[in-house]
Amino acid sequence: MDMLKKFTHSSLMLPLTALALLLLFNAIFVDGFFKIQVMENGNLFGRPIDILYRASSLIILALGMTFVIATAGVDISVGAVCAISAASCCVLLGGDISGVAQHPFFIAILAGLGVGILAGLWNGLLVAKFKIQAMVATLILLTAGRGIAQLLTDGQIITVYYKPFSYIGGNIPGIPLPTALLIAVCMVLLVIILDKKTSIGLMVQSVGINQTASRYAGINVTLVLFCVYIFSGFCAGTAGLIEGSFIKAADANNCGLNMEMDAILAVTLGGTLMIGGRYYIGGTIIGAITIQTLTTTMYAVGVSSDRLPAVKAIVILLIIVFQSQKFKQMYSNYKLKRKDRASGQKEAVNA
Repeated sequence: MDMLKKFTHSSLMLPLTALALLLLFNAIFVDGFFKIQVMENGNLFGRPIDILYRASSLIILALGMTFVIATAGVDISVGAVCAISAASCCVLLGGDISGVAQHPFFIAILAGLGVGILAGLWNGLLVAKFKIQAMVATLILLTAGRGIAQLLTDGQIITVYYKPFSYIGGNIPGIPLPTALLIAVCMVLLVIILDKKTSIGLMVQSVGINQTASRYAGINVTLVLFCVYIFSGFCAGTAGLIEGSFIKAADANNCGLNMEMDAILAVTLGGTLMIGGRYYIGGTIIGAITIQTLTTTMYAVGVSSDRLPAVKAIVILLIIVFQSQKFKQMYSNYKLKRKDRASGQKEAVNA
């Protein structure tokens, strides 16, 4: 009973419940949903693997978004930064049909990550130094980012035939699990180490709760804000490399499209409030997996991609309602009345 009470008050209750309901729905209505096969090349194949694989980019984006939202900010430019990152990497590798890279592979990877970090620096500069509201500051790159990617690719979709590039969004030979999933696991471990072994997490939460009090406590608020936006840009750059490798091309129009909304949804579904303060890494990860499970489920039952945003909008509405103080107060009052009623019935029986 104590464990159930603890779970109902946990930040993981909402995302885990949503995920459990989705999995139950799939178990009943989608044939072979949980079936996993081993392909001839040794790679694992099946909807559960596909969900984890396609959720990898979203998990990485959501990790960066978690820290940003924890500081009472938001970064709506991450999808466009993904496009810039993929474009930078693919332009350096080139579209030579012979499969020969025009520049060293590690230089192209560093360029993709580097532009993500630069984008984070730009957003951090506007938010931390110039005190521009986060939504407005990141709206600049959201608007201009895909145009920058188009300039880098000269308005073309650059197909990369260099085989090692496909390993990022596919599988490294001899390893059955997708590389993107392994990258996501490494990013999660990095965030957990930073959160548990350093004071970064405490400073981020402090800044999100009250920046003025944090300054008086000796925290460099400007530096903290810079760091969270830089990390968000780094995560977006990493996700951009995965998305570009998945299609083996730089598609400035579609790479990372609307992923910023999914990242925000994953963070809020995981229990992190948009007003800043305490954040939940575990909830964010489960939230990202839940969103991808929802997407895969909708496709499995025949819902077209153009109708999927309507389903996500309903999910967002439910999250807002369940996380609102009004709903929590109503639920607490309901439990209190139920407890009082049970106590009154017990006293009546005893009498």
